[in-house]
Amino acid sequence: MRRPARLALAGILAVGTLVSCAEEPATTGSGGVGKVAFLMPDLASTRYEQYDAPLFKKRMRALCQECKVIYQNADSDASLQQQQANSAMAQGAKVIVLDPVDSDSASTMVQMAHSQGVKVIAYDRPVSKKPADFYVSFDNEAIGESIGRSLVGHLKKTGAKGGLLQVNGSPTDAAAGLIKKGIHKAVDDSGFDLLAEYDTPDWSPEKAQQWVSGQIAQYPGRIAGVVAANDGTGGGAIAAFKGAEVKVPPVTGNDAELAAVQRVVSGDQYNTISKPIKTVAEAAAEAAHQLMEGETPEADSTLFATPSQLFEPTVVTRENLKEVVLGPDGVLKAEDVCTRPYADDCRRLGIE
Repeated sequence: MRRPARLALAGILAVGTLVSCAEEPATTGSGGVGKVAFLMPDLASTRYEQYDAPLFKKRMRALCQECKVIYQNADSDASLQQQQANSAMAQGAKVIVLDPVDSDSASTMVQMAHSQGVKVIAYDRPVSKKPADFYVSFDNEAIGESIGRSLVGHLKKTGAKGGLLQVNGSPTDAAAGLIKKGIHKAVDDSGFDLLAEYDTPDWSPEKAQQWVSGQIAQYPGRIAGVVAANDGTGGGAIAAFKGAEVKVPPVTGNDAELAAVQRVVSGDQYNTISKPIKTVAEAAAEAAHQLMEGETPEADSTLFATPSQLFEPTVVTRENLKEVVLGPDGVLKAEDVCTRPYADDCRRLGIE
C-alpha cells in the first residue's frame, strides 16, 4: 500500500519537470468543465509532437469551452509516464488519454485511475492486462498484414530472389505485437524465407540500424526486402544498407512521417501506412468529452476486453502517395515534402 502513495507524491513533486507538459484551456464551443490528460509515449516518433497533441487539443477546444488539456510525453520512460499520470490526477484530470510506453505495466495506471474515479482511454496502443474504459486506434494487425502483403506482392512482381528481414516494434508495446502478428500473416506463406526477425527496444531507429547491419554481414546478397513495423525502424534499416554501401532493398514503414514520405518519394523506402492522425485524435477527444459528461462512447469492436473504435489504414507507395498523403485529407503539404533534395523526384511523380 505504500508504493502507490510514494508514486503519487513523486508525481506531484515532478509537475515542474515532466517532459513536454502543457495545459491549455478551450476557447470555443460548448460543454462541461474539467481537465483531460493526453499522455504520449515517446519522442522517437515525431508524430506525437507534430500531429497527435495539436490535433487533440484543437478538437477538445471545439468540444468544450472550459475544459483544459494536460499534455505530457514520457520519452520512452514507463516510470516517468506513471508519474505523469499521477500528476495529472493530482491536478484534477477526470479523463486520461493514454498511449502507453509499456502496455503491461500501464495496467497499474488504469487501476489507480479507476480507484480515483478517473476514466482512461487507451490511444494508439492498447493496455493489455487491465481493461481501459475505451480504446481508439487504427487496426494494428491489419497494418502489419497490409505492409507485408504490399512488399511481398512487389517482390514477386519484380522477380526478386532471396529472403526477408522482419524488424518489429517494441516488445513492451502490445500494438507492436499486433503489427508483428499481421506481418507474419503476410510473410509466413509468401514463398520468401524469413531470414531473421528482431523486436526493437523502444522502437529505437538506432537499435534497428545496428541489428540490420549485423544481418547484412550475416546474409550478404541474400536480403530481398525488409518488413519494418514503422517509419523509424524502416529508416534505421535503410541507414544500415547505406552504411554498408550495398543496394537498399525494398523496405516498409508505417505512420507516413515526413522523412519517410520523402524516402518513398526518392525510392529509398518502398511503402508506409497513412493513418490520418486527425481521425484518431479527434475520435479520442470526442470519446474523452463523452466520458467527462457521463456518456458512453460508441464502440465498433472489442480488443483486450476493451470497447474499441478501430480505423482502417491505407498503404502508401509512390503510386498513390500524391492522392493519399498530399490529398485534401492528408496531413502533409507538397511544399513540406518537396524540398530541394526531393524536388526532381516530386516532379517525376507529378507532385507540384
